[in-house]
Amino acid sequence: MRIDLNCDMGESFGNYTLGRDEEVIAHITSANVACGFHASDPLVMERTVRLALAHGVGIGAHPGYPDLRGFGRRRLECSAEEIRSDLLYQVGALDALARAAGTVLHHCKPHGALYNTAAGDETVARAVCQALASWDPGLILVTLAGPGGQVLRRVAAQEGLKRVAQEAFADRAYTPEGRLAPRNLPGAVIHDPQAVAARCLRMAQEGVVEATDGSLVPLNPHTICVHGDTPSAVDLVAAIRRRLQEGGVAVRPLAELL
Repeated sequence: MRIDLNCDMGESFGNYTLGRDEEVIAHITSANVACGFHASDPLVMERTVRLALAHGVGIGAHPGYPDLRGFGRRRLECSAEEIRSDLLYQVGALDALARAAGTVLHHCKPHGALYNTAAGDETVARAVCQALASWDPGLILVTLAGPGGQVLRRVAAQEGLKRVAQEAFADRAYTPEGRLAPRNLPGAVIHDPQAVAARCLRMAQEGVVEATDGSLVPLNPHTICVHGDTPSAVDLVAAIRRRLQEGGVAVRPLAELL
């Protein structure tokens, strides 16, 4: 049994600091590095790449809509051409910084509204996949595990992407249909580190998660996302990794799993 732990990182900007990257990095195996459109700047990107490299953590691009004010969480009415070129621009910039540091990108996980829109909108999904396929068809695309990622997984195969990783979320509740519960619902975000850790172990061992109604939803994730910008982030990710290792689950970067 093996699983990857990923975290969105490098989301500070100029004089503004977001997240606890230097502490969280010790417990994860893949870092999704913001590329300047929803957060980050070139200096933060470079520092985050070097931080990940120093800890043996796989590096991936985390591109989003051009929406610094909304932190990339608002869906923008962009054309397919804009999405393709914006994604290439962001991935290319991070790739240049990675190569300058002596490493390469392993994966790409779209951010926020772009991630969620691509999961269900075939036009957006195709634009994302075409951009990545033209850049490097061997780059791992991270998508929602379970029913939520069906559209993007199908389009990725059609566009020639060779590796797709299914992602589950450590601290988010799931509906019986296998989708993330809306954040405005009570209990949509789980804060107890031990409860979250137990959920993650079950995801890794059994490939399922308990939904809001108590039913079991199949997810079979390759990677589990932990959030690094919450007050309890370090305790949360440390508890998850400890529980996985105690349960006999090896925590490895995505590039070793796919």
